[in-house]
Amino acid sequence: MICVDQIVLREIRLALKEPFKISSGAVTERRIMLLELRDATGAACWSECVAGESPNYSSETIDTAWLAIEAYVAPRVLGVAFDAPGDVHAALERDFRGHQMAKAALEMGIWGVAATQAGLPLAKFIGGVRKKIPVGISLGIQASPGALADKATAAIAEGYRKVKIKIEPGRDIEFVRAARLALPNAELMADANNAYTLDDAATLAQLDDLDLMMIEQPLAHDDIVRHAELQRRLKTAICLDESITSLERAQDMVTLGAGRIINIKPGRVGGFASSLAIHDYCEQKRVPVWCGGMLESGIGRAYNVALASLSNFTLPGDLSPSRRYWEQDIVSPEWRMSADGMMDVPLARAGLGVDIDLQLIEDITVRRAVLRPQA
Repeated sequence: MICVDQIVLREIRLALKEPFKISSGAVTERRIMLLELRDATGAACWSECVAGESPNYSSETIDTAWLAIEAYVAPRVLGVAFDAPGDVHAALERDFRGHQMAKAALEMGIWGVAATQAGLPLAKFIGGVRKKIPVGISLGIQASPGALADKATAAIAEGYRKVKIKIEPGRDIEFVRAARLALPNAELMADANNAYTLDDAATLAQLDDLDLMMIEQPLAHDDIVRHAELQRRLKTAICLDESITSLERAQDMVTLGAGRIINIKPGRVGGFASSLAIHDYCEQKRVPVWCGGMLESGIGRAYNVALASLSNFTLPGDLSPSRRYWEQDIVSPEWRMSADGMMDVPLARAGLGVDIDLQLIEDITVRRAVLRPQA
């Protein structure tokens, strides 16, 4: 049984080593919300809200998520006894629409508390089967095709198993072609972050000649039907990301043929219970899945690594090591990748498997709130 009796919210600021640009904007510094959950038995765990600074990927932001957690999410959890962490999702969904990232931050933290309480590594607690997972890298939009080819070549030389190339209209075909010419045998994919419409189908069809693993979310963030039409016109598999917000949306994708791969980001789908349901459904339907990144700190990365240890995560995820993004991460040991592009799943101790750098977190905290059960 899990009963959380205290949640500490913190906002920290972490500067990226280099700006990260996608079709909807660039990020140079991450405002990150961290949660420290404490159970009535004394078990504790940290989690992270992946909502960004602005509503360009999702309608949620760190500020809307902070408000939602304080006003709506935390009151449904604090002081409430749950038999199992899988029960939390239903409690947060009842008469409470949206705010999936806010819900996920708390829901996933409770899975972490439950794993700690059970004395199990988080990956094992949720049914993970892998000791190591393959790592991919996501490259932001570059200034020129040559610059992209150089970045992609360097990434493969470092050992990355997959290179994801962000694209947008005008910076797409020639950019991806340059990377393919430089790396004829590498696993490459393109990610459009919903920058295109069906009117661009002929342009996107040119990517069919470049032997890509997939094209991720080319059309609108909430679309299924038009993706189905586009998939019929393309040889390359479409992977849906933003459109998949629940198990039902995954079922819609498969039913309509709107894609052949799913990127499961637990923050986007409301947490682990929903992620596990989507994973199991896709495994049954033989639809491969992989885990995308949201520029998380090492705490958020711990949850992604645990999730990616499940059996149907057959494609490399965007789970780059800490040093890819941060001069110094807030966990120890920092997340590392081997020379052959693999990351260890922490299995030696209970919970997240990493230590939290409390002093560093205190030094970079800019906002803090302590939440307890209402009297």
